[in-house]
Amino acid sequence: MRRMSRPANPTALPWRRTRQITQIVALFVFLALLLVTRGGQFPSLPPSLFFRLDPLALLATLIAGRQWVSGVALGLVTLVLTLAAGRVWCGWICPLGTVLDLTSVRRPASARIAQGKPSREVPATWRTVKYVVLIGILGAALAGNLTLLAFDPISILTRGLATFVLPGLNQALIGLERALYRLPPLQSVLDWFELSVRITLFPADVWRWWNLVPGVLLVSIIALNRVANRFWCRYLCPLGGLLGLVSRAAILRRVVGVDACRQCMRCARACPTGTIDPTKNYASDPAECTVCLDCLPECPTPGGQTFTPVWKLASAQEYDPHRRQMVTALSAGLIAAAAHPLLPASLRRDVHLIRPPGAQGAAFLSTCIRCSECLKVCPTSGLQPALWESGLDGFWTPTLVPRLGYCDYSCNACGQVCPTGAIPNLALEEKRKQVLGKAEINRDRCLPWHDNTPCIVCEEMCPLAPKAVELEQVEITDNAGQPLTLQRPHVVQETCIGCGICEFKCPAQGEAAIRVGREAVAST
Repeated sequence: MRRMSRPANPTALPWRRTRQITQIVALFVFLALLLVTRGGQFPSLPPSLFFRLDPLALLATLIAGRQWVSGVALGLVTLVLTLAAGRVWCGWICPLGTVLDLTSVRRPASARIAQGKPSREVPATWRTVKYVVLIGILGAALAGNLTLLAFDPISILTRGLATFVLPGLNQALIGLERALYRLPPLQSVLDWFELSVRITLFPADVWRWWNLVPGVLLVSIIALNRVANRFWCRYLCPLGGLLGLVSRAAILRRVVGVDACRQCMRCARACPTGTIDPTKNYASDPAECTVCLDCLPECPTPGGQTFTPVWKLASAQEYDPHRRQMVTALSAGLIAAAAHPLLPASLRRDVHLIRPPGAQGAAFLSTCIRCSECLKVCPTSGLQPALWESGLDGFWTPTLVPRLGYCDYSCNACGQVCPTGAIPNLALEEKRKQVLGKAEINRDRCLPWHDNTPCIVCEEMCPLAPKAVELEQVEITDNAGQPLTLQRPHVVQETCIGCGICEFKCPAQGEAAIRVGREAVAST
């Protein structure tokens, strides 16, 4: 957390300390759920708890899907809490907000504060941006598109950790283990660590260039703390914009005792969001106040400032979105989403785009909130974020990449963690019946077909009974003119479910000789 100056009012310190402890506990729970569910283990808490509490996910999914989604209904609890006490979520619970607090850099008071002016490293009008982003998300949701929910703060942090930090740490641990294993005294410890820790938390060794995308975004948000503390929360966060709008009607607010205030500016210096304005008698905007309580211990005068019930709407601010801005943002989001079907088919869907089990319906894109929960629990790391292969409206939705990992026949974890039901929570027996696609053999690359080389890997690996890959025994003559008996594979299309293990295990170098493609009737 930020280091504060010596408090003028030590009696208020317990309140600030309570908030800090709550932040750390919430971040610990978030990280624990992230790490535990990497191994497919599910505690009593829902693995996607923070998404279920996210009111932006609730609102956007409700608009896009035109139906009530019970999985994110806990977002109503956050809205009620915001109506009661303001942006408590941002200051006390949000794990990304806590990360920003932990990485903030305390700077000396600026010349503006020294002159009795508000501290504004960035123009206050930039606060409008988060409202514009929020309205754009809702505009796109009206057209059934949830792509912009990729900028939800919980989604950003989950993706950044699950697809960048953890895989990167996995690679570092593998390299460290290889280096240390040369030392015989450490081998038994490393064997235990490998089996009990690394494989449990990092179930597959997959690292691709697109893992950099969420990592760069997360690092950039943290780096913006150098410009202003909680830059993301002040100016860019769409969830903060939604909670800020609700906070204008919040009951519990910061109130300045004008007669008691000494105008010492300590509260303005302490405010992490820069919302305490010396030019307005040190008042603060409840839409920007995160109820962090950092200002309370700094006030040297009893009654100089308090958090007390206020029964009226907050005053309008210069950075509130104007009607024209709202209409423009709403229209832009709606038009961009609605225009997607006009793009060429080659830019909308790839023939090898494979969705998770049960997620093959047309409603998938209007219920998937790009939370990356399914990506982090996939035990083979076969689920990867879609980029252009799913079109603009499918950006960052989960897609199965069998060459990287297959859909485990004994796993249904992705449906268990999905907060919106975009991937249905199917029983294991039902999940095994879901058809993800169909495998096809490229005879120009298949070893038995093209090179007359024995290979039955795809048939051996198929988990179905009866198997979806059958072997046909043929008698041929090799290049030396000698008789040769070969077994050549054939895919039984009626049986194949497209799990992809045949493609994953195919020994052909580069592109597999057997590939899974979605069915022609599929709408995803």
